[in-house]
Amino acid sequence: MTFALDTSTSRPFPFDNSYARLPQQFFTRQAPSQAAEPWLIKLNEPLAEELGLDVEALKRDGAAIFSGNLVPEGADPLAMAYAGHQFGSFVPLLGDGRAILLGEVIDRNGQRRDIQLKGAGQTAYSRRGDGRAALGPVLREYIVSEAMYALGVPATRALAAVSTGQPVYRESILPGAVFTRVAASHIRVGTFQFFTARGDTDGVRALADYVIDRHYPELKDSDNPYLALYEAVCERQAALIARWLHIGFIHGVMNTDNMTISGETIDFGPCAFMDEYHAGTVFSSIDQGGRYAYANQPGVGQWNLARLGETLLPLFDADAEKAVELANSVIQQYGERFQIHWLRGMREKIGLATVEDGDLDLIQSLLAAMQASQADFTLAFRRLSDAGSADEDALFLSTFREPDAAREWLARWRDRLSRDEGRTEADRRAAMRVVNPAFIPRNHRIEQAINAAVEDADFSLFEALLSVLAKPYDDQPGFVAYMERPKPEERVLQTFCGT
Repeated sequence: MTFALDTSTSRPFPFDNSYARLPQQFFTRQAPSQAAEPWLIKLNEPLAEELGLDVEALKRDGAAIFSGNLVPEGADPLAMAYAGHQFGSFVPLLGDGRAILLGEVIDRNGQRRDIQLKGAGQTAYSRRGDGRAALGPVLREYIVSEAMYALGVPATRALAAVSTGQPVYRESILPGAVFTRVAASHIRVGTFQFFTARGDTDGVRALADYVIDRHYPELKDSDNPYLALYEAVCERQAALIARWLHIGFIHGVMNTDNMTISGETIDFGPCAFMDEYHAGTVFSSIDQGGRYAYANQPGVGQWNLARLGETLLPLFDADAEKAVELANSVIQQYGERFQIHWLRGMREKIGLATVEDGDLDLIQSLLAAMQASQADFTLAFRRLSDAGSADEDALFLSTFREPDAAREWLARWRDRLSRDEGRTEADRRAAMRVVNPAFIPRNHRIEQAINAAVEDADFSLFEALLSVLAKPYDDQPGFVAYMERPKPEERVLQTFCGT
């Protein structure tokens, strides 16, 4: 049973639900389940204001709304249908098994945004699951999504977290919660695959037209709008995955149903940030073969995008061979586009304003020294930003277990900087500091915050971590401990999916 919000005093959500106006096969209408005793853990008030929502109404009714107990006027709750390749194996029907799209709003910048409840009960796609979420994964997604936003990485956002007041059953009994997620949209590569798997070319075309209207309206007048769409999605994903590598982020479950068409990072289940640098780093407990390891992410992105291209072939050209040729021309450019984005970002991370042929070798030499000496990825680059005097160099070198290779690299780096014309030392430091964060959501800090909340209903560490991560590029003298790598006994070696 659900209830409509009394709108005699306010209408907190100015909904305009375009996805719900698509044909019925795109989704199943689904009311949220009731929560026993909902309690509002966190409301993201700045985001609510950006979305044009009534913040005071959400403070008053947020526990009921964000738990699913109170469905706001104008909402049209639904679970989206999609398919997907999961660790390389195709599943023709996945869908929102524990997520319910309440509806869409137009934010204060004129952008259409989805508002979705995650953990609000079973749907038609739950596949014997309970459709619920545990408190720990909800807090993890809140922390990481907001950290990604502050770091400047396109990602879904956290609007609210609510405790349901009832347990969920996993390996143990855990407190339940609901996460409210905001996205440019929740359309995925797997959404296109859903229609292709059914031989529904009209569905693929309708979805592509909708995506162009919503996310890429500038492509409408292209000679081949569907090919232009494919190129644009590939470009956004190349740029996004490069940004992941720049901050040491490992998504952990890069299935095609977890790759958005909008170019946002989505689903932060077993994701993690590296401490010491290693190209083969894996945290996700379900990624036993390392398919989605740190350095594999660009290649997996290309593989996923090739699957998207397959769904669009009938739209590219009526001639099947010509369609394949067009798709291949786009996907083959992806690697080059990724390399451009990655190399540009890495030049910025080491403070280079100009381009030389040897820059790639200089960057790779630094990464090799970091991997050989187990240097902390975030600290090494942040301290490189300040390198200059002997004391400052010592801080950088202290991140390496064996600093000799790093010391030799510093000499090469300074020689390269001497040819970087038109920038002062102060300018170089300032430029590096805005791309090399001091603070990331370190795994052990997230676990500490989750454990305090789950075991003791103590959300103070959660709040403190959110506060620190809101300003990742700033010096925060009172929170220096949040910069440090974990002690050996604090290290988190494995992360887990929340389902």
